[in-house]
Amino acid sequence: MSEPVVWLTFFILSVFVGIEVISKVSSTLHTPLMSGANAIHGIILLGAILVTGTAHTTLQLVVGLVAVVLASLNMVGGFVVTDRMLQMFTRRRPVAPDPSADRSDGATSTRGRR
Repeated sequence: MSEPVVWLTFFILSVFVGIEVISKVSSTLHTPLMSGANAIHGIILLGAILVTGTAHTTLQLVVGLVAVVLASLNMVGGFVVTDRMLQMFTRRRPVAPDPSADRSDGATSTRGRR
């Protein structure tokens, strides 16, 4: 079997395994899982920066810069998703009634309307 076929098979199998693993994660574990993924994405970003710094040709530089941009977007997006998920678990404080809405000058009358 040729090497590209082996790599393609490996990639396809890893996609199926990844889908199965992620679909089995309960919703309470998603936030810690995303935090771990963000740490991994930070390492990937650092690696992309280091590899791009050693580029010798223009093609290597362009591919490295694309890798840095995509890794940055992936990491920032992960933090945004994690922040939104953590906001779902915070308790909201009840809103206090606005004292300026209770006007006694008769400008807003609610009598007779119910």
